[in-house]
Amino acid sequence: MSSVAVVLFTSDLRLHDHPVLRAALRDADEIVPLFVRDDAVQRAGFDAPNRLAFLADCLADLDAGLRDRGGRLVLRRGESAREVKRVVERTGAESVHIAAGVSGYAARREERIREALAGTGCELRVHDAVVTALAPGRVVPTGGKDHFAVFTPYFRRWEAEGVRGTLAAPRTVRVPDGVSGDALPGRGAIRHVSPGLARGGEQAGRKLMTSWLHGPMADYEDGHDDLAGDATSRLSPHLHFGTVSAAELANRAREKGGPGGEAFVRQLAWRDFHHQVLAARPDASWSDYRPRHDRWRSDEDEIAAWKSGHTGYPLVDAAMRQLAHEGWMHNRGRMLAASFLTKTLYVDWRVGARHFLELLVDGDVANNQLNWQWVAGTGTDTRPNRILNPVIQGKRFDPDGAYVRRWVPELAEVEGPAIHEPWKLEGLDRAGVDYPDPVVDLAEARSRFERARGLD
Repeated sequence: MSSVAVVLFTSDLRLHDHPVLRAALRDADEIVPLFVRDDAVQRAGFDAPNRLAFLADCLADLDAGLRDRGGRLVLRRGESAREVKRVVERTGAESVHIAAGVSGYAARREERIREALAGTGCELRVHDAVVTALAPGRVVPTGGKDHFAVFTPYFRRWEAEGVRGTLAAPRTVRVPDGVSGDALPGRGAIRHVSPGLARGGEQAGRKLMTSWLHGPMADYEDGHDDLAGDATSRLSPHLHFGTVSAAELANRAREKGGPGGEAFVRQLAWRDFHHQVLAARPDASWSDYRPRHDRWRSDEDEIAAWKSGHTGYPLVDAAMRQLAHEGWMHNRGRMLAASFLTKTLYVDWRVGARHFLELLVDGDVANNQLNWQWVAGTGTDTRPNRILNPVIQGKRFDPDGAYVRRWVPELAEVEGPAIHEPWKLEGLDRAGVDYPDPVVDLAEARSRFERARGLD
């Protein structure tokens, strides 16, 4: 009789460099590649249309990859622990393998699966360094602390520790007969998807990764903040869904070397940094990591203008419109949009984080929430009161206004850096420009923020 193991796919929807899958194949003659559409995700509000559409691509691609190797993906809908137990009871599986997560939801899922398997004779095996390049908790500060709160010392230890080796994809996957599953979802049936949303799946991710590593990455150190040049990898959705391995990406970027490769690896370490913070402090997903006792404002008109990209500050509006159209935003745009909401409008970072999670295809709790807290000054930033001025940022990172013109067509006829201060246009330059006045004066907003933070 053949031995059976279950692989519960979560945020690791790939076949290449997959420690969970390789361990299950070593354990058993046959495996059940299982993905559960957990109702808890929908109830928590994380079933956003853009991520559902990208997920549909990922599941179809994973199923195709498994079928090429003689297997198939088994899709179930329901509570994860219940569906895992049903598969175990149907197949007599002796082990269930899953990638470790860092969110509160991931911890609860793991606990419930362990409880469901109690008494079945089936063991739950949780694997580290699958979602991240380095496992959270692998390196910790001296003195008994459970995580690093500052990036630079973390990065030194992260580099010294090194990333695990890359694993090859399996050649053959055998799935036991008689295990039923639901039909795979299709992207076409999902409503309210951003029109410019990229395609998902491991094939798309690996193609993008190869193109990035062999070309644009070389200029990453100098060009990563160039908004119009769009000189970033755009791999964040694939890292979020695990169609590309963070460990493999770090290894291959290091092999390519050069200033661009080093700068890109540092960004991968930032991702790991946020995961290790959330693993130690899961409450930071919605609570201030370092409370500043902020007395947040809540002007609904200003918040609506920010969400729709009509604040009167062109770079902020361009970034927010890119988010709506693509379900993705340039990292410099994310920082500026977040700073504008939390420091200029002085609105609670949770309002912005929630809006981003409604649209971002790469929106996960660790990176989204902790980056928002970093910008808001309630997180790990060692300069919590820094404010990004949208005019200065525009002239620096979009000097000729190309990024703004791409996303704010009302200003398409405005030439040069004047595009970042349209309220100063006069005469013929102002004629025909149908663009709102700024929702707030920057100098007044800065004074208000400083008073609120006790800095005046």
